[in-house]
Amino acid sequence: MRWWKVAGLAGLAGVAATGVVLARQERRRRAYTPDEIRERLHARVAEAGTPETAVPAEED
Repeated sequence: MRWWKVAGLAGLAGVAATGVVLARQERRRRAYTPDEIRERLHARVAEAGTPETAVPAEED
């Protein structure tokens, strides 16, 4: 088998594997209900805490 055939088959296998990974991620993402997404976002915001207040620049 020539090297270019092996390279082509390896590329084809890589593309197929990438498609499988993307399909699984999309399926997991769509499995959440809007309420579950909202709860997760609220939890992430609460975990992040409040932003620090800006320190005013000193005047000359």
